[in-house]
Amino acid sequence: MKLTALFLPLLFCTVATTASAAEPVGVRKISVVTQDYPRPLAVIVWYPSKGDGQTTEHDDDRIFEANSASTNATIRESRFPLVLLSHGSGSRVDGMGWIATELAKAGYIVAGPNHPGTTSGDSTPAATPKIWERTQDISVLITALAADPDWQGSIDQKRIGMLGFSLGGATAMELAGARPDLDAFVNYCDDEQPGMLDCTWFRGGRGYAGGDFVKVEPFDLRNINRKLFEQSNRDPRISSVVAIDPGLGTVMKPDSVKTIDIPVTLVNLGNEGEVPRAVLADQLAKDIPGSSYIRIDDADHYSFLPICKPGASDFLKSVGESDPICEETARPRGDIHAQLSRLIVEAFGRTLQAGN
Repeated sequence: MKLTALFLPLLFCTVATTASAAEPVGVRKISVVTQDYPRPLAVIVWYPSKGDGQTTEHDDDRIFEANSASTNATIRESRFPLVLLSHGSGSRVDGMGWIATELAKAGYIVAGPNHPGTTSGDSTPAATPKIWERTQDISVLITALAADPDWQGSIDQKRIGMLGFSLGGATAMELAGARPDLDAFVNYCDDEQPGMLDCTWFRGGRGYAGGDFVKVEPFDLRNINRKLFEQSNRDPRISSVVAIDPGLGTVMKPDSVKTIDIPVTLVNLGNEGEVPRAVLADQLAKDIPGSSYIRIDDADHYSFLPICKPGASDFLKSVGESDPICEETARPRGDIHAQLSRLIVEAFGRTLQAGN
């Protein structure tokens, strides 16, 4: 689904650095820029730390609560599994910091890029379906971290997992070997679900560039490069996937998902019968051999976003934001995050621990 928030360019502008004494986590911002790859990547890395680093509190985010981590802390001596992150459309990797911090506390190095073209303040309908660019971002990041002297000695390259949300969930599934069907995608938006947010985004004639709203031509899905859209983006270095509300789940080619041979955990946010078809993953789970499927009751698609500060919902309404980014469901978002954290940490614990 599509986050088209008016105020999103300012929502994820900082990485909070409030240290946790019990389970110290470090965080660093790095960049991946090479002559061989045309998309410069701004990356955030969370990791188990020695508890040093800069412990300063950033409180300039009007919407979301801070995470616990220390800037530029020293990484603990060990070899840790690596988990890659892929954020949703119109969001930023910063918005996954709450789960990245929990994974780092559990003994993982966690890293994710802001995907150019589908990041808050830099997002257009034409760029959104180019998931092959997103998968390449992740593959390039794995290669860069494995070669970086600051990280190569700490990463166990035989234990690499992938966590994606929404469009990032589609990215994760394609890295596992799933391939989408362009004709099915066109039919979904033209005939089956034309009123869904992801489909209206393509027809809406608006986008974001440089943090500002821009007018763009409505995008016809038939103009997607079929060869690139339907190609295999499997990265064999990834050995476990967790996908939360994965986009394109209902338009993946059955023959491609039936050959996925790594552990996959699929999660939907919402009560039975209320999960939007754009991200429904129950049939996908049935088609993937050995996969796990969990549905989180009394939640919705926005429950994966960070916990909102008091008054954030009223503030968003005051600036014209219509998406229910901070609207609470029947359960507090913090309770949903706690359940998701346990589920995700346990899923990677089963599949990425030594000996697997």
